[in-house]
Amino acid sequence: MGIVILTAAQLLVGVIHVFSGLLLLAFEDFTLMQATMAYDVYTFVFGLLVLVFAVYLWKGKRAGWAGTVAVSIFVIVVDSLALLDLPTIPGVPKIPALTEIVYSLLIIAYLFSSHVRTKYFGH
Repeated sequence: MGIVILTAAQLLVGVIHVFSGLLLLAFEDFTLMQATMAYDVYTFVFGLLVLVFAVYLWKGKRAGWAGTVAVSIFVIVVDSLALLDLPTIPGVPKIPALTEIVYSLLIIAYLFSSHVRTKYFGH
């Protein structure tokens, strides 16, 4: 049941980011927040990766597990740097950063739980 919920959540997150990234690329001044080309591309690519790895998770592939963990760690690092006012991808907004960090930590904790690891790695 957990994989179903995680896959559905990841598909939603991926679609939102792909759509947002495309809108940001098409309409640079689409939001009130200052957006940059780097952030626009980051948003789009992040969305694509989340979608691909969600499909792999659903299919029980190790690549889905590993890719989801890797993308989650990357999000934690990028958003943490933004919150700490350290160099990161230009345009990363601080407002959703804490929520994204918590969500990513929950994903990682779930994927590292013994029953999920057993599903993907058999041990």
